[in-house]
This record gives sequence, C-alpha cells and structure tokens, in this order.
Amino acid sequence: MLDFFTIFSKGGLVLWCFQGVRGPAATAPVNALIRSVLLQERGGNNSFTHEALTLKYKLDNQFELVFVVGFQKILTLTYVDKLIDDVHKEFRDKYRNEFQQKGALGLLNGTFDFKDDFMRLLRDAEESSKVRAPTVMKTFEQSLKSQKTVKCMIETRGEKPKEKVKNKKNKGSKREGTEAVAAPAKAPAGDKQPSASGEKEELTKDEILQKNREEFFKRHMKAGEKSSKSPKPDAQKEKGKKPRVWDLGNSNAKVLDYSNSATNGSAEACPVEEFDPDTALGDRNREPGRLYDLEYESDDEAEEKVIQNPSKPSSKKGGLGGMFGMLKGLVGSKSLTREDMDPVLEKMKDHLIAKNVAAEIAVQLCESVAKKLEGKVMGTFTTVTSTVKQALQEALVQILQPQRRVDVLRDVMDAQRNRRPYVVTFCGVNGVGKSTNLAKISFWLIENGFSVLIAACDTFRAGAVEQLRTHTRRLNALHPPESHGGRTMVQLYEKGYGKDAAGIAMEAISYARNQGFDVVLVDTAGRMQDNAPLMTALAKLIAVNAPDLVLFVGEALVGNEAVDQLVKFNKALADHSMAQTPRLIDGIVLTKFDTIDDKVGAAISMTYITSKPIVFVGTGQTYCDLRSLNAKAVVAALMKA
Repeated sequence: MLDFFTIFSKGGLVLWCFQGVRGPAATAPVNALIRSVLLQERGGNNSFTHEALTLKYKLDNQFELVFVVGFQKILTLTYVDKLIDDVHKEFRDKYRNEFQQKGALGLLNGTFDFKDDFMRLLRDAEESSKVRAPTVMKTFEQSLKSQKTVKCMIETRGEKPKEKVKNKKNKGSKREGTEAVAAPAKAPAGDKQPSASGEKEELTKDEILQKNREEFFKRHMKAGEKSSKSPKPDAQKEKGKKPRVWDLGNSNAKVLDYSNSATNGSAEACPVEEFDPDTALGDRNREPGRLYDLEYESDDEAEEKVIQNPSKPSSKKGGLGGMFGMLKGLVGSKSLTREDMDPVLEKMKDHLIAKNVAAEIAVQLCESVAKKLEGKVMGTFTTVTSTVKQALQEALVQILQPQRRVDVLRDVMDAQRNRRPYVVTFCGVNGVGKSTNLAKISFWLIENGFSVLIAACDTFRAGAVEQLRTHTRRLNALHPPESHGGRTMVQLYEKGYGKDAAGIAMEAISYARNQGFDVVLVDTAGRMQDNAPLMTALAKLIAVNAPDLVLFVGEALVGNEAVDQLVKFNKALADHSMAQTPRLIDGIVLTKFDTIDDKVGAAISMTYITSKPIVFVGTGQTYCDLRSLNAKAVVAALMKA
C-alpha cells in the first residue's frame, strides 16, 4: 500500500499529488529528500529512507520534473519501480505539448487531472506483480544427472574418466598438454610420427612421472655446472657483527636521559627550551588571528596562454579542416542519453579514483551526474565532455559546502555570555595528528583573545602528556602573560597515565568553569575503528561530558579507508551511547594536506559519507599552518588533469 505519490517541478511547484493512506502529509519526507539528496547532489541511489518511510524518486531533466513515491519501509513492494516508470512515461506523453508550448507558464496555470490514469497504472502494476509465478525447483528427470547411464559411471583400471580429465585444471595437466604439443613438432615427417604417438599412448602414469623427474634433474645438473664456473670472491666476509657507530652518537647513555623523577609532571619544574619563534610561526606577515582559506589557483591563465600562442602546425591547416575539427563532438540541440555519457563518465570515474576518491563514492557521484543530465537538451555548441565535466564540478562544490556552517568563534562567544567554557573533543585513529592540530587550533584561539585549557585525556600512549606539555610551554612563550594583562592564555590539565579519560575530561571542564577559561580542548587516544572496547570508552567520554563540538581528525592521505573510518566511528558512537539520540561526529579536521599535491579526494569522500563540514585543514608543521576549506580550490585540484 502506497503512502503517497507526488509530482513536482525542480523549482518546488507541486503539480499533482496522491495520498494513499490517512496519516502525516508527504511534506516532511519530500522536504528531507530535497535537502539531503537533490540539493546535495547525492542522486546515485534512487532510494531514500526518512524515519519509517522509504522514498523512491525519478528525475525528468528535459522538463525539470521529479516523481516521488513513498511507502512504509517494512513493506517489500516489488512493483514500485515499474509504477514510477509507467507514471513518468504517461505523464510526459499526456502533457508534453503543454510543457513545450507554454513552458513555465504551463506549470503555473496548468491543471493536471491525472488521478484516473494513475489509478489505472497502479492496478496494472499490482496485477503484474501477482501474475509472476514463484520459481519451481527442477525435478530429478529435468536434471543432468538423470541423463547419465550406469555404463558411463563405471571406471576401468588404467583409464581416466572423461569428465574428470576435462574439468581438472592443475599443473600436471598443463605440463602434459605442453609436452603433447611439443612432441609432434619435434617428430620428423614420415613414418616416425605415428610411432612416436603410439609410444606416448603406451606409457603409463608412473612412467610419465619417472621421465619428468629425469628431465628435471638433468636441467638442474646443468644449472649447477654453470654456477660452479662463476669466479670466487677475492675477499671473504668476516664472520660476526660489529656494533654500528653513529656520527652524532655518544657512548655515555646518561647524556641522553632527560627524565627527572622529582618533577612529577609539573610544568614549572620542566626547563624552558630555547627555540626560534620564526620556525614555530612560519609567515610573520600574516594577520594575527585570521584563518586563511586554501589557495585557489585556476587554470584559466594557462588556457589563455595556449590560445594566445598557438602552435605552428595548427596555423598551417586549412580553414575547412580547422572548422570541422572545432565542430567535432558537438551535440547540436539533442537530448543527452546514457549511451552518450557512459564513455565520459567512465573516464571521470577513473580520474576521481586516481585522485584518491574512494571507489564507491566515485561510482555514486558519476551515477548522480548521469541521472541529473539524462534527457537534458544541450545547446548547439556544447560537447558532451564539457557538459558532464561542468555538472560534476558543480556537484563536487555542492558536496563540499556544508549544510550547517560551523563558526567556532561565534559559538565560543555565545558560551562566554552563558558563563561556561566551550568544549571541543578530538577523536580519530592512531597517528593522524590530533595533538599537533589541537596545538594549532589553540594558537588560533589564543590569537583571537580566548583562553584555552588543554585536557590530556590520552592516558594510553607513551609521551602523549609530555607532547602536550611541550606545546603548552611553547604557546605560553609565544603569548606570555605579560602580553595579556597577566593572564595565562593556555594551561594543561593532566592526571598522568592509566586513568579514566572520561573522568579527567569532566574534571577539566569543571576546573575551566571555576577558573574562567573560555575553551576546553579535549585530546583523546588514537584508536582503530574496529576496536570495540576503545570505541566504547570514547562513546562514554562524549556521552558523559556532552561537548559542544566533536571533531574527527583524519588524514588527507587515505582513500577508501576514509569511508570505513568515518562510518564505523559514527556507528560505534551510536551503538555504545546510552542516550536516545546519540551524539555523533559534528565536523572534520583534515590533516597532512601539504603532502598530497593534487590528490585531494579524501576531502570528497569524508564529506560525502557524513554530510559534515571540514572545519579545519592542516597544511604544515608550524602553528600558523591551519586553513579553512575552500571548496573551489579543492575541486580545481581534483579536476586538474
């Protein structure tokens, strides 16, 4: 039983609607479909689930129409695909002239009486699904086994069964086949050839194996004689291993021991290390506190240079040849079909995968572009390749632009007005740069005038607390209390190793509230997405402390692994959370972006699979190497040949 069937234009005008059962209107699920699928260019799959409903849709790109059917997801309706295709064809054929002659006015002023036609198509679709008889198993008489006789099943000694010889594919059969081919070639012409074949037939299985062994030993004996003739080395290597002496090494191990048991983790007892501020800050000419966008370098200038300086051979060509070459591949006011786009989409899919986009995401993107363009009428001087490429670029930009913008500075100021700290939790797999990028974000917040408390909740990895202590010491050296009215801008809250991370985070948030800190940055231990105990601990930390922002830190180097990491992190947070509406990942920090050149596909994979924005991008090792995502820059690098 259908819940609803609606037909509307891509401009949002409802042309016709059928309400199948009494219940909530189709407005909410259709609006969710428009927001989450149509506007986000995620049309690779023609099915969408909203709460208890399953929605299937079909696009008509020629007349800019959308056909949507909704039904309960617990039902298995096999006729829905046929129904939506039939309704699409019937509606187009019935009102084609009205669409072509009146255009947009036809949609506004037209009356679409389609109920009788729809009910007829619905009855036909339901009847067609009932007519299909269930598949019946074959009887014994219909099987191949019943056709075999007793005689063909009897095996005689020394004779191989024909079926086994035919189906058996192993090394022995291949070797015998090659020998059988080589034997007639070596046999001389005349009477000797039949006798050789007769001898081959008379050989038994044991004789063939013995002969093959003799040939094998002969070949290896020859190889051993050749190797024995090789000259012996002049000097024999000395036996035993010698210890390696490093150039900058020191025989005294006490020089390398920097630990001091008397400090007990206190920041005051640690010696202040000397370092160059230029190496920590990078560009001194930057504007303090500003988060720059990724640089966008367009290829238009290069294309203009190519046009201004044409090659000499092309200038020698005749006028007609150049004209025909320019017109080659033009569509010429025709509707695009799937056959026209398939070669171009296949190349685009391979290009995206080569740029580090996950293979599954690349297929869905190309499928979405195909559905968006199929049936669309092209201009006279437009090629299929340029049309598909332009549509793919628009889809990629739309994916990278977030549904909800995360403005950290504005949210921190809102938390200040409520007299509470703004809490950010960092999570991710091992070695992606959580602590380093946490320090970069701390530096950015300090330059914007906010005080930061770093909670060292990575109580598992050796050296994690010491790493954060070093960052805290350097940040305080760059922004001393004297420059901020005697106020310490960044502090580290740590309780050592082996403690409960959720408890440390709770104590840090309480300490920040009492001491008047603006932001609390919670560093967590790296964990693989398949480690259930550690994912349970992370879900507990997030559920107990309820942070304002949960950031997933991921590398720009990964491809298919990005999809697996994000899906399993979100699933683990949902499964291990005790709340009715579990807290999931709110945003992404993309690290090591300076190491990938133009292979920026991980950004597409992460945003496509989660619909969450990339809040920060790490582009280097200094504190200033933090950027905000520029969608056009990423797409330009992605589409670059």
